[in-house]
Amino acid sequence: MSVATMLNYTYDDYKEWEGEWELIDGYAVAMAPAPVKKHQRIAGDIFVMLKTSLSDECVECEVLYEVDWKVSQETVLRPDIVLSCYDEKENYITLAPKLIVEVLSPSTAKKDETIKFDIYQKEGVEYYILVYPNDEKAKVYTLKDGRYIKLGDYTSETISLDERGCFSKIDFSKVFKKI
Repeated sequence: MSVATMLNYTYDDYKEWEGEWELIDGYAVAMAPAPVKKHQRIAGDIFVMLKTSLSDECVECEVLYEVDWKVSQETVLRPDIVLSCYDEKENYITLAPKLIVEVLSPSTAKKDETIKFDIYQKEGVEYYILVYPNDEKAKVYTLKDGRYIKLGDYTSETISLDERGCFSKIDFSKVFKKI
């Protein structure tokens, strides 16, 4: 993780940058190079599972891949996958998604497990899933009374979500089958 030395960058600075960046509390954070094939396949499989399992009646929710989440003027994150249930008109999201999935790589693991964990918890993301490709497991957290509670380590189980009548699921036996 490379952090620029100048502090207090804002969204106006961020949107002018070339390359892949996140902005965390005014710090510019360079994103890792393009994900390896295993990371892309896992993220793609989870994206497809969530998208195809959304019930037809669920028109306000959408599954998005690597979309910017403008948390504030000083924080812009780009999670791997989000389930957002708000009708937002911008090219990015501004409200906390219901679900975030991060597929960890060696260069992003610490940031995903600590900094992003804390931000997602504080902002009220109801479900946070950390996927560990090399360990073939996912740690699933749910928000309860403002704190993340670990639901468990998933290796072959299915997690089902029902948010405001919007049913979706991830079958980890299929996610890790091809590894």
